Amino acid sequence: KSVGIAGHIHPDGDCIGSSLSIYNYIKLNYKDVDVDVYLEDYPDKFHFIKGSDEITNNDKSDKVYDLFIAVDSSSLDRLGYGIKYFESAKKTICIDHHISNEYYADEVVLDAKASSACEVIFDLLDIDKINKDIAEALYLGMVTDSGVFKYEQTSRKTMEKAGRLLDFGVDTTAIIDGAFYEKTYRQNQIMGRILLESMLLMDGKCILGYCTKKLMDFYNVGKEDMDGVVDQLRLTKGTECAIFLYETGDLEFKVSLRSKRYVDVSKIAVHFGGGGHIRAAGFTMNGTMHDIVNNITEQIELQI
Repeated sequence: KSVGIAGHIHPDGDCIGSSLSIYNYIKLNYKDVDVDVYLEDYPDKFHFIKGSDEITNNDKSDKVYDLFIAVDSSSLDRLGYGIKYFESAKKTICIDHHISNEYYADEVVLDAKASSACEVIFDLLDIDKINKDIAEALYLGMVTDSGVFKYEQTSRKTMEKAGRLLDFGVDTTAIIDGAFYEKTYRQNQIMGRILLESMLLMDGKCILGYCTKKLMDFYNVGKEDMDGVVDQLRLTKGTECAIFLYETGDLEFKVSLRSKRYVDVSKIAVHFGGGGHIRAAGFTMNGTMHDIVNNITEQIELQI
């Protein structure tokens, strides 16, 4: 028997946690099953999760899996290296919490009210058959996608499940600090520069931050160093939305959106070919920065 697992492109904490929690669960409890995980490279700060050094970062093999599990990915085209194996698998399952899920698998386990894909997975696993490694992976997904349990999808059930994971010895301080607060000196420098040059739009309802490739080269930082910038912008008092974009290629930008109470940024992200959640979403967009910002603010204005 063989199982393949993959999450969405540009993997975040929930994608990584959900992929590796299932991977480690199978390795621990079903030793006769051949299991692989396909994910793009992700920041070093998440490499403490067991199994990170066993991930496959390509789709070069010709394996055909008995079962392929897609996690935290609302559509097949966001499955990255996993697309090839998903399409050839004998059976497919998708485990997700995105309301925009396109039901592309044979079976879909979806809870749009859950804080994270890891919260959905928690309900699928036998709590008596998990260990600290699995608990850490699940906790990482819950804490990152819930914004340290502050986003509105956080429920009493979310907190109860996270509490159960603490029984396995999860180091919550290390995980939260590592995922959200610890920065390298260069990361502090580039964030300071972005905040310094940020601007208010739409009569102060929206704040914009941006980073060009030239600026990234000047500070010797990469895309992984952009983590946390949009969340810091979101904290600006008096704003409803935060827009952050950084240059990834010639006239190509990665866009991250955040909101506080009223704007559903997932609708905006889907409009531009991306995805996400009501208060946190993202996408990649081509064009000049000026045109991209104009297009985004037009969509925000429709909701405000």
